[in-house]
Amino acid sequence: MIEVQQVAKRFTHGRGKKARTVQAVDGVSFSAPDGCITGLLGPNGAGKTTTLRMLAALLLPDAGQLRVDEIDVQREPQAAQARMGVLSDARGLYPRLTARENIVYYGRLHGMSDAAASQRADALAHLLDM
Repeated sequence: MIEVQQVAKRFTHGRGKKARTVQAVDGVSFSAPDGCITGLLGPNGAGKTTTLRMLAALLLPDAGQLRVDEIDVQREPQAAQARMGVLSDARGLYPRLTARENIVYYGRLHGMSDAAASQRADALAHLLDM
């Protein structure tokens, strides 16, 4: 289960009198139950990518709380990251690697042994009938 509660993030660009603050995310809340597909919809600039980057522990929120399987993303980012997979676009995959090799590679990046990553790739291939 993913839980996002009253998350906010602002960015300040420039310095001094030319400084400009942009409220990228303002009080976003939602939950995504296990086994369900959840989508974030909104126009460009609505804060969807910023929210997902905070959920993936790539950005710190200014306010609010993000939890993955009851793990606080800010306090335990690696534990939270280990419970989910985030791939925001195709640039995260290496085209010279097969799908299986990509899975093993990212498993190793997340601290899995080669054998465990290979076993997980096999299990995913079976689950997805690949």
